[in-house]
Amino acid sequence: MDNETKEKFLKIALTLFGVIFLLIYPLGYVWPEGWIWHGGEGRYYLQMIIGLYAVLGIFLIMAAKNPSEHKSLISFTIWSSLVHAIIMAVQAFGDTHETGHLMGDVPALILVAVVLWYLSPRKTESQE
Repeated sequence: MDNETKEKFLKIALTLFGVIFLLIYPLGYVWPEGWIWHGGEGRYYLQMIIGLYAVLGIFLIMAAKNPSEHKSLISFTIWSSLVHAIIMAVQAFGDTHETGHLMGDVPALILVAVVLWYLSPRKTESQE
């Protein structure tokens, strides 16, 4: 895939993932076993996660206008999504009440990381 096509798809992916991050709260009501940890207990934890992802979602949508100017945000999104998914997967394997996350937010965050990594602009020789 050429760089122009990748950038077009990156803009779409940033917007789409940004919107999805804004929708974590409603997703939790549609499928709580896959999106809300601890059975919805610990409202403070849930509010913090929703707040963080809402802000990240807004910034991803804004970054979609010119992704090359927001490489560090995209990189942060890739790595934080991957680390978050790994931690959640380990926790879900260790707690039978949380196994729904292995089909919900865990693969969703891995998908975010893989898609953004694949579509991210690479350094050229002139940038090194």
